[in-house]
Amino acid sequence: MADSGGSGRASWSGLRDRRMAEPGAEEAYESARLAFEFGATVRELRTARGWSQAELATVAGMTQSAVARFEAGGTVPTLLVLGRIARALDADLTVRVDARPHVV
Repeated sequence: MADSGGSGRASWSGLRDRRMAEPGAEEAYESARLAFEFGATVRELRTARGWSQAELATVAGMTQSAVARFEAGGTVPTLLVLGRIARALDADLTVRVDARPHVV
Protein backbone atom coordinates (compact mmCIF):
# COMPACT_ATOMS: atom_id res chain seq x y z
CA MET A 1 0.00 0.00 0.00
CA ALA A 2 1.35 3.40 -0.94
CA ASP A 3 1.78 5.81 1.91
CA SER A 4 2.59 9.45 2.33
CA GLY A 5 5.89 10.10 4.04
CA GLY A 6 6.10 6.83 5.97
CA SER A 7 3.00 7.50 8.04
CA GLY A 8 1.50 4.14 7.09
CA ARG A 9 -1.55 5.88 5.67
CA ALA A 10 -2.75 5.10 2.17
CA SER A 11 -2.49 7.85 -0.40
CA TRP A 12 -5.70 9.53 -1.48
CA SER A 13 -5.24 8.45 -5.11
CA GLY A 14 -4.65 4.84 -4.07
CA LEU A 15 -7.74 4.84 -1.89
CA ARG A 16 -9.81 6.44 -4.64
CA ASP A 17 -8.61 3.89 -7.20
CA ARG A 18 -9.54 1.00 -4.90
CA ARG A 19 -12.97 2.47 -4.13
CA MET A 20 -13.72 3.15 -7.79
CA ALA A 21 -12.86 -0.48 -8.62
CA GLU A 22 -15.62 -1.71 -6.30
CA PRO A 23 -18.90 -2.89 -7.90
CA GLY A 24 -21.35 -0.04 -8.38
CA ALA A 25 -18.81 2.69 -7.62
CA GLU A 26 -18.87 4.21 -11.11
CA GLU A 27 -22.67 4.46 -11.05
CA ALA A 28 -22.67 5.98 -7.57
CA TYR A 29 -20.04 8.52 -8.61
CA GLU A 30 -22.04 9.47 -11.70
CA SER A 31 -25.21 9.83 -9.64
CA ALA A 32 -23.40 12.09 -7.16
CA ARG A 33 -21.99 14.18 -10.02
CA LEU A 34 -25.45 14.67 -11.54
CA ALA A 35 -26.95 15.57 -8.16
CA PHE A 36 -24.20 18.13 -7.56
CA GLU A 37 -24.65 19.69 -11.01
CA PHE A 38 -28.43 19.82 -10.58
CA GLY A 39 -28.03 21.49 -7.19
CA ALA A 40 -25.66 24.09 -8.59
CA THR A 41 -28.11 24.89 -11.39
CA VAL A 42 -31.04 25.25 -8.97
CA ARG A 43 -28.97 27.50 -6.72
CA GLU A 44 -27.96 29.70 -9.69
CA LEU A 45 -31.55 30.05 -10.90
CA ARG A 46 -32.85 30.69 -7.39
CA THR A 47 -30.29 33.37 -6.58
CA ALA A 48 -30.80 35.01 -10.00
CA ARG A 49 -34.44 35.51 -8.97
CA GLY A 50 -33.32 36.91 -5.62
CA TRP A 51 -35.11 34.13 -3.73
CA SER A 52 -34.13 32.43 -0.51
CA GLN A 53 -34.31 28.67 -0.22
CA ALA A 54 -37.48 29.12 1.83
CA GLU A 55 -39.11 31.18 -0.92
CA LEU A 56 -38.32 28.55 -3.56
CA ALA A 57 -39.58 25.84 -1.23
CA THR A 58 -42.89 27.65 -0.75
CA VAL A 59 -43.47 28.14 -4.48
CA ALA A 60 -42.42 24.54 -5.27
CA GLY A 61 -44.54 23.07 -2.48
CA MET A 62 -41.66 21.54 -0.57
CA THR A 63 -39.59 22.21 2.53
CA GLN A 64 -36.61 24.52 2.81
CA SER A 65 -34.50 21.60 4.03
CA ALA A 66 -35.35 19.62 0.87
CA VAL A 67 -34.22 22.57 -1.28
CA ALA A 68 -31.02 22.80 0.77
CA ARG A 69 -30.32 19.08 0.26
CA PHE A 70 -30.85 19.36 -3.51
CA GLU A 71 -28.63 22.42 -3.76
CA ALA A 72 -25.89 20.66 -1.81
CA GLY A 73 -26.09 17.65 -4.12
CA GLY A 74 -27.15 15.45 -1.23
CA THR A 75 -30.09 13.82 -2.97
CA VAL A 76 -31.09 12.80 -6.46
CA PRO A 77 -34.59 14.17 -7.01
CA THR A 78 -37.33 12.30 -8.82
CA LEU A 79 -38.63 13.55 -12.16
CA LEU A 80 -41.78 14.76 -10.39
CA VAL A 81 -39.71 16.90 -8.00
CA LEU A 82 -37.52 18.16 -10.84
CA GLY A 83 -40.66 19.30 -12.63
CA ARG A 84 -41.97 21.12 -9.55
CA ILE A 85 -38.68 22.94 -9.06
CA ALA A 86 -38.46 23.86 -12.76
CA ARG A 87 -42.03 25.23 -12.74
CA ALA A 88 -41.37 27.18 -9.55
CA LEU A 89 -38.29 28.76 -11.18
CA ASP A 90 -40.15 29.37 -14.46
CA ALA A 91 -37.59 27.20 -16.20
CA ASP A 92 -37.75 24.42 -18.78
CA LEU A 93 -36.87 20.90 -17.68
CA THR A 94 -35.15 18.81 -20.33
CA VAL A 95 -34.30 15.19 -19.67
CA ARG A 96 -32.70 13.28 -22.50
CA VAL A 97 -30.50 10.36 -23.29
CA ASP A 98 -28.02 10.83 -26.13
CA ALA A 99 -26.39 7.97 -27.99
CA ARG A 100 -22.61 7.92 -27.77
CA PRO A 101 -20.65 7.78 -31.01
CA HIS A 102 -19.24 4.33 -31.64
CA VAL A 103 -15.60 4.00 -32.50
CA VAL A 104 -15.02 1.51 -35.28
